[in-house]
Amino acid sequence: MNGKKLVFYLVWLGLLSLGPIAILKNTPLELLSDNRAVVVNFIQRILGLAAFTMLFVQIILGSFMQKWIEKLGPWVLNFHIREGLLAYVLVILHPLLFVLFNYFIYGVLDPFYVFVDICVLCKPPIEYFYSLGRLSFWLITAAVLAALFRTSTPFMRLHWKKFHALNYLTFLLIGIHSIGVGADVGTPPFSFFHGPALAVVLIIIVFKELPALFKSIQKSHS
Repeated sequence: MNGKKLVFYLVWLGLLSLGPIAILKNTPLELLSDNRAVVVNFIQRILGLAAFTMLFVQIILGSFMQKWIEKLGPWVLNFHIREGLLAYVLVILHPLLFVLFNYFIYGVLDPFYVFVDICVLCKPPIEYFYSLGRLSFWLITAAVLAALFRTSTPFMRLHWKKFHALNYLTFLLIGIHSIGVGADVGTPPFSFFHGPALAVVLIIIVFKELPALFKSIQKSHS
């Protein structure tokens, strides 16, 4: 492993470690011993923050892939693909563990509530933030399917990148969702990463992705 690759992986692992450190501050390990619901919630939160972190890395790499390849080498594209699949696995496991958590708390196995019970004017208000999580799940699923089937049909070959751009919106929605459903994102050291990550992605959207989208629309109508 060359020096640049080693530094890249160390930074990546360092970012991924921020979530578990923050969660351990809020939920010490001694609280996990005899409570299945707390254990499931603990793992669910770790996977959620890990997914947020990986999606941020995905956006940073995907938005400037050619420059990363020039700086680090072609291996970074393979990393991008593998990490994207891993991030999506975590995105699936996160709500599935919420289904299990609710089962341990209420004795009811209700995946429909977790995945499709979307509301806008929600009571209690935390349900609104849960709804943002549900919406994010389906948006990122659409983006992943578009990427997987981008060579299957002429339509997908032409438009898969537009579906893939949903990842930017999804990341912002996940950021808002995470703010509303718990204290972990506001706990150091993850709090030092969470806000700046959202700001960086918003800057990329405003100054890179939106101008490119408008240019593409103008070109298609000319």
